[in-house]
Amino acid sequence: MAELSPSAMLPLDYEDAVERFYVPLYRFALSLARNEDDACDLVQQTFVVLLTKGHQLRDPSKLKTWLFTTIFREFTASRRRSFRFSRQPLDEGSAEGPSIPPSVFDALDAKNVLNALHQVDEVFRAPLSLFYLEDHSYKEIAEILDVPIGTVMSRIARGKKQIRSALALESAEQASKIVRFSPSEERGRYG
Repeated sequence: MAELSPSAMLPLDYEDAVERFYVPLYRFALSLARNEDDACDLVQQTFVVLLTKGHQLRDPSKLKTWLFTTIFREFTASRRRSFRFSRQPLDEGSAEGPSIPPSVFDALDAKNVLNALHQVDEVFRAPLSLFYLEDHSYKEIAEILDVPIGTVMSRIARGKKQIRSALALESAEQASKIVRFSPSEERGRYG
């Protein structure tokens, strides 16, 4: 890790930034990366960038947007790298990083929606996550993703359509697993 120079010291409270934005950044990273390890890496790298380049942030009120933009850029850079370099799995004996307990997802419905979100095309997943999970405005999302507001709106609409389709498919698959029980059949069998 690069050593920080005195000029890289932040005019804002780094610990406060981590405390305020770790969980929302993690949720966004998880929605992009689709696995806990990569999401943790993205969040950590985002905070490294904050430490090294946060002094360049002119308006501290834009910190949230800056962090989400940074994590999105880190994600796209990591995707480009992953296409160039193959990953080698770690041994079973290697230490695991921290993980978020399943209790983070409050209800089964939320988990189903998140699973459906992971099935959405990547180009739609980021705006959906930023809008619905992180409560960003269209304007903020446009700034974070560096696209026009109209593009954000259409990507959210198309992403919602893909989520609905994924949820409908999941619902149909679950319904096909249900075994129907008729009390009259049971009485005839044993009666």
